[in-house]
Amino acid sequence: MHKEKTIGVLTGGGDSPGINAALRAIVRRALAEPAQVIAFTDGWRGLVEDEGRPLRLTDVSGILHVGGTVLGTSRTNPFRKVTRDGEVHWEPTEKVQAIKETWQRRGLDALISIGGDDTLGVAHRLSAYGLPMVGIPQTIDNDIAGTDYSIGFHSALVTVTDALDKLHTTAHAHHRLLVLEVMGRDSGWIALLGGMAGGADVLLVPESEFSVDTVEEQIRQRLEQGKRFSIIVVAEGATPKELEGRQVTRGEVDAFGHVQLGGIGYWLADQLKARGNLEMTPRVTVLAYLQRGGIAAPFDRLLATRFGVAAVEFALDGQTDVMTGLQGTQVVPVPLGSALAGTPKPLDPELVRVAKSIGLS
Repeated sequence: MHKEKTIGVLTGGGDSPGINAALRAIVRRALAEPAQVIAFTDGWRGLVEDEGRPLRLTDVSGILHVGGTVLGTSRTNPFRKVTRDGEVHWEPTEKVQAIKETWQRRGLDALISIGGDDTLGVAHRLSAYGLPMVGIPQTIDNDIAGTDYSIGFHSALVTVTDALDKLHTTAHAHHRLLVLEVMGRDSGWIALLGGMAGGADVLLVPESEFSVDTVEEQIRQRLEQGKRFSIIVVAEGATPKELEGRQVTRGEVDAFGHVQLGGIGYWLADQLKARGNLEMTPRVTVLAYLQRGGIAAPFDRLLATRFGVAAVEFALDGQTDVMTGLQGTQVVPVPLGSALAGTPKPLDPELVRVAKSIGLS
């Protein structure tokens, strides 16, 4: 009789709707093998500190639609970011040794990490230490290469679209210029698709610099057409030419070296107001964490379920240092190295073309 395999699982980085659906699928597929699932809490910290517990069917019952993650998350990074000769390198800290000790103590055969490029990057680097890793891409930004969609993106679109539907009523009634700031550090997937679905008038994304002059002109043209309200959707990572391509930041830096973004919506509104050329006073709404919260949309529940099943099967088949990727209608193993090399994934040029063809920037 062959030894029952043990698969670890953790969730790292920012949360998004659909993670729990993936956990549910992982447990159900593994136990059908049968294989044991050990869940580590609060991201890589749980693996470092050996804070784990077996996951059973009763633990994942009723969590399919629930947002967030029942395992908790953190931005713990077992590697140290250093720059040498103008290039970024990741050096192991004492936490890597602690992870290896936890791995041996728990008798893990593989580990599934659910998260964005930071979480998957750690998985890829740990693979070099002989630890079999399988990743599941999860980020509302949808900016991970190698997969058409990541878990959480479609749920975020629902939130953005719903917000725009509500903002339209106030904008129309009060003849307002409303600015909606959404997430998107390096890629404008949420801003572009959410703005198109919600009927925004101007879309500003990180892939293309914008100028206040151009935005003002677009709003002015709408006024000349008798349209007394406008809605601008701007991604938090959008870069104005007036700031010489710099993003608007808050100055805080996380464990992966990312500066916290936020404030571009207010900056843009202040610029437009200061010019005094428009009849409408701009008002700002920042969706922030609302985009990551709430129940998972049907698409994300289904995608997470498929990813969870595939991740277990990849792990059991010995296909590691890969992540699950949706390509067309198929879920395939994508080498983590190639996926991360293409991150952040920019907007699909065809979607940009469609947006421009209907007068959106």
